[in-house]
Amino acid sequence: MSDTAKPDPSDESLVLEYEFDAPPAKVWRAVTIPELRERWLPDCDLAGAEPETSIPGEEVRYRMRDSEPPFRESQVIFKIEPNVSGGTRFRIIQQACAKLPKPANSNCCLMRAAA
Repeated sequence: MSDTAKPDPSDESLVLEYEFDAPPAKVWRAVTIPELRERWLPDCDLAGAEPETSIPGEEVRYRMRDSEPPFRESQVIFKIEPNVSGGTRFRIIQQACAKLPKPANSNCCLMRAAA
């Protein structure tokens, strides 16, 4: 197994890639069968236990929610495809659902109220 983190500055996604010796069907079961998924991605981390979308055998999307305020939400996408050695290329893509406001000290233009 190998893994690589690849942040994409254009859409502020976090991308992790793994290579598994297991066949794609086995990895698919691990991310879609609730009893198996619960072992490594508990329902309490999800905004809803059911996937938002699914392309059977290839991709499944869940919505995640922080357990503490401000309870930010993100979308996590699991992509599965066979690799050249007969195993699985597994990608996890996490994307923020909403842009966070810039901090006041972000060195951008200040807005001043008219007096």
